[in-house]
Amino acid sequence: MSTESAPATAGRGGTAAARRRLRETEIISATRRLFDERGVRDAQIEDIARAVGINRAIIYRHFTGKEELFSLTLVQYLDELRVALEDAAETTSEPRAQLEALVEAFVGYGLAHPAFVDCAQSIMRRPGGDLLEEVSESAMYRLGQAISGCLSVLTRTIEAGAQSGDFHVEDPRLLANMLYASGLGTLQLGRVAMLVSEEAPGVPRISRVTAEQVRDHMVTTALAVAAGAPATR
Repeated sequence: MSTESAPATAGRGGTAAARRRLRETEIISATRRLFDERGVRDAQIEDIARAVGINRAIIYRHFTGKEELFSLTLVQYLDELRVALEDAAETTSEPRAQLEALVEAFVGYGLAHPAFVDCAQSIMRRPGGDLLEEVSESAMYRLGQAISGCLSVLTRTIEAGAQSGDFHVEDPRLLANMLYASGLGTLQLGRVAMLVSEEAPGVPRISRVTAEQVRDHMVTTALAVAAGAPATR
């Protein structure tokens, strides 16, 4: 009897696992839609549950909490960004042109998906130890894979430039991480589209900054840092 019941049990277990994965995907997709429609700060667990048609308690059966759900939603954005970066890298094999294409692709994606920037920054603001306490090991692994997938595209370009002599970089991985982190901050400037300066001592001046200016600055800075020279405007 035990031999005959084993396949049935395995089948039921497999079906339950498939249903669980499907429900998790539905919840993440609903979170993503709310992020894109309202922004990260206005997305509440109650709204996500309502969008899926479930009780909020069910969300906590699938995710350890809000931080884990947001982290796995960020994975969706990062997977899309990685594809955009890979496509940009394939347009040329020349390191400087490739780095420029990568930065432009990053800026383009970030400005087109402002919720990605908010979500990425909200995760990065959390100390690593705190995040590990609130997010499961499997979710952290998936997030790490998604981030490293994007960074690896950038790292390969920097390494190729270092080998060709176009770039002078001691640690390509560190530079890739720094460009990613600083790029998220600069993208916020592009979203706000306001430049603050001093008209006169103690008198602030607000002027507009365009997406093109932000993109050009990020490209110039990345090329200058990779080349080992100070950035110029």
